[in-house]
Order: sequence, then structure tokens, then C-alpha cells
Amino acid sequence: MRIAIVAPSTPIEPALAETVTKIAAASHPDAELLFHPQCFLRHDHFAGDDATRQAALVEVANDPGIDAIWFARGGYGSCRIAADALASMTPAARRKRWLGYSDAGFLLAGLYSMGFREVAHGPMPQDARREGGAAAVERALGWLLTSDPGVLEPSLDTRPAAAFNITVLSQLLGTPLEPNLAGHVLMLEEVSEHAYRTDRALFHLTENPSIRRVAGIRMGRFSLVPDNDPDFGRTPEEVVRYWCERSGIAYLGPADIGHDAGNLVVPFGARGQ
Repeated sequence: MRIAIVAPSTPIEPALAETVTKIAAASHPDAELLFHPQCFLRHDHFAGDDATRQAALVEVANDPGIDAIWFARGGYGSCRIAADALASMTPAARRKRWLGYSDAGFLLAGLYSMGFREVAHGPMPQDARREGGAAAVERALGWLLTSDPGVLEPSLDTRPAAAFNITVLSQLLGTPLEPNLAGHVLMLEEVSEHAYRTDRALFHLTENPSIRRVAGIRMGRFSLVPDNDPDFGRTPEEVVRYWCERSGIAYLGPADIGHDAGNLVVPFGARGQ
């Protein structure tokens, strides 16, 4: 399988690509990883300017010789190019698998809203830098190559599912990228946000009529929460439970996803789709 890696947000280092390639060669020798040169460019905060990042994404999406697209990392920037990139994709892009999380959620949402059937929230190459990162890379390759059920979030059932970073999902609601999540089990995670910011984002999400049509919400990990002054006084789980109860959305318990090496894979839609 030929897997193209692009960076629609922020850049990665060549050394990281070498590390990930070595992990893949040892664990999944059938995977041919193709790191687009755009991954290593720098333009202010981004992996190249908007036009360059968009062109790289569309190039690999429309290449019939590529089997899957793996987003290099999160950060910020994919929302600046997502709509125009998606509008430029041909039927060849629909035959690919797509994997990422965090800021890549803008693109995953847009792809899913357009009916792409092989879209998933899961580890990215940048995770190789984390403790236990080799296992995260192997997990991602397990889904990309063989749909290995052992890499999936264990609560997945017959209901369709989707997973997002809370801030990302909150920001894309009401835009052309917003997918129809009615009847879905919605899994949410967050990183490096003050408790009050997460509370505010959950207000926005759970008060939205489209989100109120989900089957329920599962809570992934909320990591690296900065100290709040004054103390917010509620745990992340208490915050999620509060907004679920207030909005009438079922709280379904934990989900094994987050900004860490333990992040499991959540394919969008129903299993076996």
C-alpha cells in the first residue's frame, strides 16, 4: 500500500519522517510511506503558505497511485485550505483512506460531509515523538493497511461514530465543513485548554440543534489542562456530564482517545460501512 503523508497545518522535521519510516519498515513492510516535500516547508506558523499546502493535499488526493492519505500532524492551519482543497478533489480521492486527528479534524469533517467512506480519527506521524509513539504509529498503519480491529476504540458498536477535538468541532459548526452527525456516537477529546474554555466550547456544541441529534457523547482524555485562577471547581468529566444533562444528550462514558500515544482509531460512520 502506498501511503502519502502531507501536512495541511504545521511542519514536521525530516528526522521524524526517518523515524516513522523505520517503524513502518519493521512492523508493516507492505506499507510504502511517501512523505511529500511540503511536509518540511516553513512559512510563518505553517508548513508552506496556504496555496502550497492546498496544492500538495490536492496532488496526493487526486493521484490514482496513492492508496491512503495520512496527515503528518495537527497544530493549526487546515481550516484555511479545507473548503477549496475539497472542492478540487476528483473521484480518485474518494477511493482512499484518510487518517488524522486534532487540527486535521477540519478536513476529516469536510471529507465525511461529502460522503467519503474511509475517514478515521487516529494517530499521526508526529506521535512518534511521544513516549510510546512507535505503538501509535503501528496502530495507525494497522488501520490504514488492514482495518485491524485491535486498533479500534473498544466501545464502537453498530451505531455510526465520529471523533473530534472539542475546539475544532466547535469552530467548524455552521460552516460548509460540518458533517451530519445525527444518530452518531460522538467522541470528544481536548488538550491544553483551560477548564472554562472547554466549558464554553461544550456550551456551544451542546446548544447546537445538529449536535443535539447525536446518539450520545463519549468523553476522551482531557490532557495538559492549565491551572485556572480562580479554580474552575469541576473536573473535566463533571463539565461534560453537566452539558450533556442540560442539553438532553446521553452521556455514554469514556472513550480511549486523546492527544497521546494511547489514542485509538475511530472510523467515521458505521462499522462495516
